[in-house]
Amino acid sequence: MRLNRLGRFLLAALLGLARALVASGPEVPRLDFTDTHLENGLRVIIAPEHSAPVVAVAVTYNVGSRNERPGRTGFAHLFEHMMFQGSENVGKGEHFLLVLNNGGGMNGTTHEDFTNYYQVLPKNQLDLVLFLEADRMRSLAVNQANLDNQRNAVQEERRLGIDNQPYGKAYLEIDNLAYDNFAYKHSVIGYMADLDAASLQDVKDFFRVNYAPDNAILTVVGDVDPQVALEKVKKYFGSIPSQPIPKAPDLSEPEHYGERREVIDDPLARLPMVLMAYRIPPGDTPENNAAVVLANILGTGRSSRLYQHLVKDKQVATEVQVQADWRIGPSLLYILAIPRPGVKPEDLEKAIDDEIDAVKKEGVTARELEKARMQFRRSFIQGRESALSTATRIGEYAVKFNDPNLINTAYGKLSAVTADQVKEFAQKYLIETDLAVVYDLPAKPAEKSAAGR
Repeated sequence: MRLNRLGRFLLAALLGLARALVASGPEVPRLDFTDTHLENGLRVIIAPEHSAPVVAVAVTYNVGSRNERPGRTGFAHLFEHMMFQGSENVGKGEHFLLVLNNGGGMNGTTHEDFTNYYQVLPKNQLDLVLFLEADRMRSLAVNQANLDNQRNAVQEERRLGIDNQPYGKAYLEIDNLAYDNFAYKHSVIGYMADLDAASLQDVKDFFRVNYAPDNAILTVVGDVDPQVALEKVKKYFGSIPSQPIPKAPDLSEPEHYGERREVIDDPLARLPMVLMAYRIPPGDTPENNAAVVLANILGTGRSSRLYQHLVKDKQVATEVQVQADWRIGPSLLYILAIPRPGVKPEDLEKAIDDEIDAVKKEGVTARELEKARMQFRRSFIQGRESALSTATRIGEYAVKFNDPNLINTAYGKLSAVTADQVKEFAQKYLIETDLAVVYDLPAKPAEKSAAGR
């Protein structure tokens, strides 16, 4: 459709008005919350939010795959499953039934730096969810039957989600290449042999050490009175005994002396994939914030640099993704790209390198920074629309950085990043010494045939 002169004028006026509204619009609304420690060490954060008659409760434990040791990997993820197998006063699978039958939803997730469990329910069911979380924190049913059952479930999850998926091994191998420190080098889901070797006493010890009130953050967000909610928390959690806080693992990464590379022959892949990772500073640091901004400029949306230059203009890729993660320790900036048929992975990687070199030499533009700020604002505001996402995000900030107020300040930190900071970050950290690269290539016909026998 072609616009006439009047149509083009009206469109320009509307776009100008939209930009003015964005520029003058509100920042991310501030969230007020209380932050209390119970006598047993449980940290309780309560944020009243009365836009809907619901309440979200998240329990975030200060334990993830970084806390595991060689030969005993996958325990944090195993417990994400074990925590739904019943406790002293709750039957096997009953946690799910009680939440769902009362109009709620629930789940749990495991990460390198934390494990969280969360529920959202009508506000009159706060007692129910606090009782359920407290009962499994106090008296989880850790027995041989549950261990064997959930060990098999986790192993099947690995088979379905990683071992029998295209590119699955590449996603695991990139961290193995990028890190030397075991804390982040191994995968969250763990190794099959380690899960097989896990004894009941191993699992009991892991629960006793890590799943204690003084190693957890309880976050309540929703249509509640903070004082009333706190009294309910004390009622259900106050008598749970604390444990000695486990020693934090050493996350320091030794100096690297050259890039690391691996080629994977993948019988399930139909197209090659180039996966790159640069080692960058920890989350919630000025350098990491610059990495997050640069990742947005390089890879977020069809207007991003890599999409415009590699997918649209040069047509050497069909897909490009960029992400900078926020870990407690050294983090990674990932770049994933799928070459267009007929394009060699080496040529696609060279094209990516050229774009990174352009940032090092010329930096980023004011327009790109403003677009990134608008996208961050939208993301943070949308995240705040849900009591559940607010609760889980607060718990993550508190566990990883001891700063639940990042719910209010994270956007400001990202929006304050300057073009000079982005350029300096790229020059200092996007270097070959801290680069890991995995090529995931479709297996040749003979290899596919052998793999299928």
